[in-house]
Amino acid sequence: MAELAPIQPCLWFEDQARAAMDYYVDVFPNSRIVEVVEYPAESLDEHFRGMAGKVVNGRFVLNGVEFTCLDGGPLFTFNESISFIVSCADQAEIDHYWSRLSHVPDAEQCGWCKDQFGVSWQILPANMNELTRRPEQIQVMMQQKKVVIAELEQA
Repeated sequence: MAELAPIQPCLWFEDQARAAMDYYVDVFPNSRIVEVVEYPAESLDEHFRGMAGKVVNGRFVLNGVEFTCLDGGPLFTFNESISFIVSCADQAEIDHYWSRLSHVPDAEQCGWCKDQFGVSWQILPANMNELTRRPEQIQVMMQQKKVVIAELEQA
């Protein structure tokens, strides 16, 4: 078994860890599923009854970043207090990730979106600090859902 990264995010899914891993490794380059350990069919306590075959420990890599995930039932859910930043080289890359990861229009603002599993992402240009130096640029950004670089440059 490979050694774990020094710091690694862990995502708690109700029961969609395997589907999320499959989806994310399809979205991001340089990605792969490393290992999937399933709940056993026997000797599960009442909280985990019905979880046989679900993911008790999934390890995957997204564009070089290691993640862990699990199916833990409905006890905890994702919210916007934690998000993952995707640093993009240009508008084409922003458009690509936005089209793949944004699935909740009501959650879209300032480059933030939420995917079909409830995970929040920030799809931002790598030079976002340069594009939001002036008050006019910040005001434009605050009105955007998906970041449009040209609009920020023109502000």
